[in-house]
Amino acid sequence: MTHTSPKPIPPKGVYHMNLYAARIEALRGFMKQNNLDVYYVPTADYHGSEYLDDHFKIRTFLSGFTGSAGTLFVSLTEAGLFTDGRYFIQAEQELLGSGITLYRSGMENVPTPEEKLKELLAQGGTLGFDGRLLSYTFLMHLKETLPDTVTVRHDMPFPENLWPDRPALSAKPAYRLEECYTGKNTATKLSEVRESMKKIRPDAVYKNGVSERFPKNTDYTAEVYLLTSLDEIAWLFNLRGNDVENNPVFLSYAMITDTKAFLYVNEAALDDSLRKLLDSEGVIVRPYDSVYEDVTKLRACPVLLDAKRVNCALVQALPKECTVLDATGPILLAKAIKNETEQKNLAAGHVKDGVAVTKFMYWLKKNIGKETITEYSAAEYLLSLRKEQEGFLEPSFETISAYNANAAMMHYSADEKSAAVLEPQGFLLVDSGGQYYEGTTDITRTYVLGEVPFEWKQHYTAVLRGMLALSDAKFLHGCRGINLDILARGPLWQMGLDYRCGTGHGVGYLLNVHEAPNGFRWRIVPERNDSCVLEEGMVTTNEPGVYVENSHGIRIENELLCKKGEKNEYGQYMYFETLTMAPIDLDAVLPEEMTARERQILNDYHQKVYETLLPYMSEEEGVWLKEVTRAI
Repeated sequence: MTHTSPKPIPPKGVYHMNLYAARIEALRGFMKQNNLDVYYVPTADYHGSEYLDDHFKIRTFLSGFTGSAGTLFVSLTEAGLFTDGRYFIQAEQELLGSGITLYRSGMENVPTPEEKLKELLAQGGTLGFDGRLLSYTFLMHLKETLPDTVTVRHDMPFPENLWPDRPALSAKPAYRLEECYTGKNTATKLSEVRESMKKIRPDAVYKNGVSERFPKNTDYTAEVYLLTSLDEIAWLFNLRGNDVENNPVFLSYAMITDTKAFLYVNEAALDDSLRKLLDSEGVIVRPYDSVYEDVTKLRACPVLLDAKRVNCALVQALPKECTVLDATGPILLAKAIKNETEQKNLAAGHVKDGVAVTKFMYWLKKNIGKETITEYSAAEYLLSLRKEQEGFLEPSFETISAYNANAAMMHYSADEKSAAVLEPQGFLLVDSGGQYYEGTTDITRTYVLGEVPFEWKQHYTAVLRGMLALSDAKFLHGCRGINLDILARGPLWQMGLDYRCGTGHGVGYLLNVHEAPNGFRWRIVPERNDSCVLEEGMVTTNEPGVYVENSHGIRIENELLCKKGEKNEYGQYMYFETLTMAPIDLDAVLPEEMTARERQILNDYHQKVYETLLPYMSEEEGVWLKEVTRAI
């Protein structure tokens, strides 16, 4: 459906109001011309990705909020932004002067975005959004939530003339990840996917856009599998790309049948050799946007898709005669369970990463107070050390380098101009990671730069104790992250402290640093798919923390590989193997507040770190490494 747009907004400086307030007003002009009462802007691309290509950062453009998670709504009289506890402090600062109200998701008496929309549209009206940016599940939920008098327009993309210099869609070259890294070729993966399609137990079945009652324990056979998640597509075809910064994926869709595999991708992403390779594997390459036309040509058949991830515009394009089988597809779990080759590579990748992080710690400790070091320059130096490692490709996310009070913002980002200068006192929190051919890393260390208050040491020790307790977990198969999370939070809860986020997330293999469906969280958060049964081969971060506004932040993070232990009459026991190899700063540890078991876990870990990394250190670094990994 066509729509009209107002004139482009003038350049910055024309308005006497905040730049973002001006952009909101310009959007309201578009809304009035198209009879929209509310416009809804998620943090999303067409693929349900967490991290976005610049082309899709509409919410940031409109609000000024730069966090990786948030939802913006704009009515004719008010505007609001929803975000989670990681970003409360940051959002409050970045929204100043915009006229946008901050809604702290998950806090008492704070509505959900859907509840707010219901309130705004209680008397009816029209809601508009770009259906390519929101899932089919969201659309179905809206229809159930909103009054029948509300018209939902999912054909309202953000008007291009309101963002004249909007970045174009990325189309950078993709590349093949060889089997020595993947452990399994594309043909095998396609065969396994097709076998899984024969037995699908959906969460919901839709016909003609309506959810139908169906027997919950009934298996269905899918004739078509529709994929939009970039990491799943990259994994299936053993391809990687550069369309999203720090995430080695490429903009694409895929459609799998029992005999054919279609890959929808920008032409510039594939060179001739890669096209020939895909053709030899039975993969048909099609233009990126043509998937929306191709699905309209499907005959009446069962179509498998994950309605939480596939955008509603694509599902709405399916012929009404198709039966939609809404289920978590087989790739999500297969991708999360790393095979033996991937596990072996990951161990090697974490050694490389540990070498860089350890050399950084040595440099930081030796030079603090002797030369000017800022949050930004420290992060840049760490990146330079990672670049020295063979097989390093790029960071796995933007490094968080946060000094003292800045570390209270969980996802703080320092730039060159505003970065704080480090002094020989307090804490520096560094959360960073790398993309290697040997996998994806994510590590946080909080470094002691000098004198710190005793209370900070208490907080640091409690965080460490929780991290060690979770690392040491032994549990029966069938446990989920929600069963184990209290191990990490326990020492903090005893002090009346907590952190407003999960304890850990799944990690991809040379893919997204945040990966479903495994994680650690103390309660179920419906919109986060991170509560599956923990299986052998899953990699999950372990990162408890303390965040005290205007004071300090602490986080210590290792990656854990889930392994099988003994099996007896009680069942299959599981345990974790720590992949991360880097010293944990002992200078803020209060050993007297730790149990003997906790000290032993730490000492054993440090002994392994020492033995593993010593061959990569200079003589001077080796002497230092022995000291910082000493038994306590």
